[in-house]
Amino acid sequence: MSRSEFKIIVEEKVKNITKKPILTSVIVLVFLSILVLGLSLSYYLEDFRGFFKEVLAEAHGMLFDIAIIGILIYWLRENGEKQLRIKMYKDEIDDFRQWESEEAAFRTVGNIKRLNRHKITEINLVNCHMTKTNMSHVDLTGSNLNSSNFSHANAIECNFSGTRANQTNFENAKMNQANFEGAFASGANFKDTFLIKANFKNAFLIKSDFTNAYLMEADLSNCHLTGATFDEASLYKANLIGAEGITADQLKNVKTLYLAELDDDIKSEIKEKYPQLLGK
Repeated sequence: MSRSEFKIIVEEKVKNITKKPILTSVIVLVFLSILVLGLSLSYYLEDFRGFFKEVLAEAHGMLFDIAIIGILIYWLRENGEKQLRIKMYKDEIDDFRQWESEEAAFRTVGNIKRLNRHKITEINLVNCHMTKTNMSHVDLTGSNLNSSNFSHANAIECNFSGTRANQTNFENAKMNQANFEGAFASGANFKDTFLIKANFKNAFLIKSDFTNAYLMEADLSNCHLTGATFDEASLYKANLIGAEGITADQLKNVKTLYLAELDDDIKSEIKEKYPQLLGK
């Protein structure tokens, strides 16, 4: 066998070993163990007890380093990877912004749910398209939803508290028991939307459109309703106590106000002008 052939064979063997990390680690460990134990043999023979005592002391230090430094490195790595994942999810939402397609809608919602798993609720969803998606139980507390599209979405028990949802389209969505407490939803479109037992406490709903909306047992107390439209809406058992800007004329075309809670002055005016609305 020539020298060049031997060199090629050795190089191939080394390459094959390095491709197997576990085998490489074992070989390095065996080699270093032989080297260290060989160099330390004379000390073992001369003063085994004293030398062994020092070895144990070093071992304790090594364990301490592994426990502290290892855990710290693991935490830093995990936290770094988490932040990278969060950034990736947000970047994907930005990529799909203003893209009106089924794929964009489903991928955007998927990224929202992943952010929720990381306890992220404040998400920039301005001009995002999320029609016909399943968003039930999603938490969007404090998010910016201005001019986004949730039409025909399934958002039962979704949390929109404190969100900015001005000019947002919720038409024909299923949003029973959704939470809009303290939300800013002026000019929002709630036409034909199911909002049974929804919570709109202290929300700003100026010029919002609730035409033919299902607001049975919804809580609209202390919200701002100046210019809001309720034509053909069902307000059975709805709570309108303390609602600002609401007038009897705004409610004259609703389907029903039966058992609805109203301020005394508005209730008296409705009794006088539109008594049929308070009946069954």
